[in-house]
Amino acid sequence: MEWLSVLGETSVARALIRAPVLYIFASAAHILSLAMLVGTSVILDLRLLGRFKSLPLAETAELLSRIAALALCLAVLTGAVLFSVRPVEYAGNTAFLIKLLLVGLGTANAVFIHLSRDWAEMIVEQQVSLRLKIGAVISLTTWLSAALAGRWIGFL
Repeated sequence: MEWLSVLGETSVARALIRAPVLYIFASAAHILSLAMLVGTSVILDLRLLGRFKSLPLAETAELLSRIAALALCLAVLTGAVLFSVRPVEYAGNTAFLIKLLLVGLGTANAVFIHLSRDWAEMIVEQQVSLRLKIGAVISLTTWLSAALAGRWIGFL
């Protein structure tokens, strides 16, 4: 774990430590990107599960999945910045490790869904397969659990 301590010596980490307002902005950006990720994912997943039928399926799925992908990139970037401040401490935090695992699972699930034939067929045929519905349930569970694990980090 000592190799992680090098991250704490970077100019980014030092700037965040010296100027707490920078840390506050990075933290706020992380929270907003997570809210965007979880919010769009929940709406998309619920739409795939048959809710919000007034929303056009293909257009909604394509738009929300793009927003979620952008939000995931922002969350990872801002998370890495925040991690740099206390890398050794975070790496030893069980909740942080669980959050990383869940983010990885949520990302893998999203990639699998979007690369599947079921997704392509859903866009064209406007029908949601059982496989996509199962993926939506996994997505809901994974992203909401990741958000919970993220909140848990500060309590360990």
